[in-house]
Parts: sequence; structure tokens; C-alpha cells
Amino acid sequence: MKHWYKILGSLFLLYACTFSLYHSLDPALVVADTTQLRAGYNRIELAGHYTHFQDAQTIAGIRIGEYFFPGDIQPIDNGRIAITIDLPDTLPSNAILFKAYNSTDGELILNQACSLGNIVLDTAATNSSWVKNVKQEKYAGFGFPNLPVLNETIRNLMWHVPMWFTMFFIMILSFANSLRLLNLKESPNRLEKMLKFDMRSTLLNEVGILFCVLGLLTGSLWARYTWGDWWTKDPQLNGALVVFLVYAGYFILRASIDDEDKRARISAVFNIFAFVLMFILLMIMPRFAAGLHPGKSGNPAFSQYDLDSTLRTVFYPAVFGWICLGYWLYSVRIRAKRIKEELKITED
Repeated sequence: MKHWYKILGSLFLLYACTFSLYHSLDPALVVADTTQLRAGYNRIELAGHYTHFQDAQTIAGIRIGEYFFPGDIQPIDNGRIAITIDLPDTLPSNAILFKAYNSTDGELILNQACSLGNIVLDTAATNSSWVKNVKQEKYAGFGFPNLPVLNETIRNLMWHVPMWFTMFFIMILSFANSLRLLNLKESPNRLEKMLKFDMRSTLLNEVGILFCVLGLLTGSLWARYTWGDWWTKDPQLNGALVVFLVYAGYFILRASIDDEDKRARISAVFNIFAFVLMFILLMIMPRFAAGLHPGKSGNPAFSQYDLDSTLRTVFYPAVFGWICLGYWLYSVRIRAKRIKEELKITED
């Protein structure tokens, strides 16, 4: 079937976009209203996101080292719970985690900086009444990982990242056509073939630069809500802008050359240079520089901390769907170009 990729890509995009816009995040603890614990009674209010503290019987407390100190529970609503905990004068660790558990949300852990106040730290401290921490089952539902800082903006994963996958795919096709153009041997129809490859490269670059712009816009929006600014001194972000400017220069160069043969050959050389530079700026250099993007300068890659096994079943179809859309746009531009040329011939 000739148009299989259009149908399949549309279905995948519909599935991924619907999921990214309407599906809830996994339950998570968001914040505790204290930054210091003291010996004796401590009242702590925990705030959750997509939690069910009131609807389900919840256990909550503080995990300190290998011990768990449960508290007296007072649910305020499904998103907030108050716990009162009696802490001893001495504790064996300052590794503090807030923990809540119920059958609906699973085990929820919050790692928030919290000092021990007047509590003495003694690694040898122990007490027969202290309860050893038992690891509970995590939330088993199907949804977006609910992570600190990212929160609801993780939905942009289905939009921002596939834009760059699509741009790379389109630019690879353009690069291949430029190589084929430069490798043409002398023949009676050499100019005709050259112009065909040149047209393909140009139209592919038009679609590729469109997805580059969409990637920059969705990335800037994401940066505003996660990094606090529309634009930051991130090497990958700045590299993407340079890539856009280089490919914009490709179209300016073409517009400055009238001779078809010369324009095709010079544009092909420039296109190869632009592709190599894009690969260096976006795939190589950011790995050697400090940056905010996942996977750069010691940052864990997004697949390690915000793309779980269930979410992959949405992310990969999203990538495939956007790539199909990109190629579809290219095929439309090809048909439009050919129709325009046919009309021009008819008029002449």
C-alpha cells in the first residue's frame, strides 16, 4: 500500500498526542512543610500530586537510614496529609526520606533536604523499638513519571524530543541526496539528474528547518518552566540555534546564485558541511561540556530517570509518528513543486 506510512503515522500521532495531553501523572510526594527535625514531637504536612490520601488507608512517616519511624496520620484531603512523629534524641543517620504508602498509590518517597536540629547523630545508635524499613510496592499504573522540577512539563517529552529525531531523519535524507549529486558522472542527462537531487535536498531542508524551529520553540517553553528562563547558556541549546542559522544560510546562499548548475553543486557542498556541523554541535560537543540537558556532563540521560518501561510504549510511537509527518510534508512539497513546474511549462 503506497500511503501506509501516512495512515500508521497519523494513528501513532493521535495516540501519542492524546496520551500526552490527557493522561495523568503517577502519584508522587511533592513537598514537606519542614526543613528541620527535632527530638520529640514533630508535625509535618506532606503534599502529594495525583495521590489518594483520604480515599485509601495511608501509612506515612520518615525513613532515616535503615529505620522507618511511622507517624500518627491525619489526612487533610487526597493531596495533603499531616503526620505527627515522636523522634528520639539520637539517630544513626542523617539520610532522611519522607515516605507514604497506600494500596492505590503504592510507595511514595520524597527526598527533601532536612536537618536534624537538636538531634545527636550517632552511627552506632539503635533501639529495639525502632522499626526496620520495609520496601513496599511501587505504583503499578500506566502514566507519566511524576518527577521533581519536571512535574506536568514532562508531557512535552512527546513533542520536543521527537522534533529533533524528525529533523535528523530529514537532514540525513538531504545529506544523502547532496552526496549523490556530487557523485554524478558525466552523461547526456547529468544536469537533469543534478537538478532532481538538488530539488530533493532543498525541499528536505525546508522541512528539516521547520522541525528545527519547532524543536527550539518547544525546548524554550520547557526551559522556562524547568530551568526558570526562556533561554539558558546550555551548549546543546546554543548549538541548536547555530544549526538553525547555518541552514538559514543555506537558503540565503541559494538565493544569491542564478546559474542552476553552479547553484546545485555549491549548495550540495554547503549542505554536506552543514550536516557534519549539525552532528558535531548536537551530538558530540554537548557531551564534553557542562549543560542542563539530560545525558550531558554527568547528567543522567532522560531514559534513565524520566522514561520508564510503560512510557516507552508512547514515546517511540510518537517519534515514529512525527517522522512520518515530516516525510509526508516533504512528499507534499515535492508534488507542489512538480505541479508548479508543469504549469510553468504549459504557460510557456
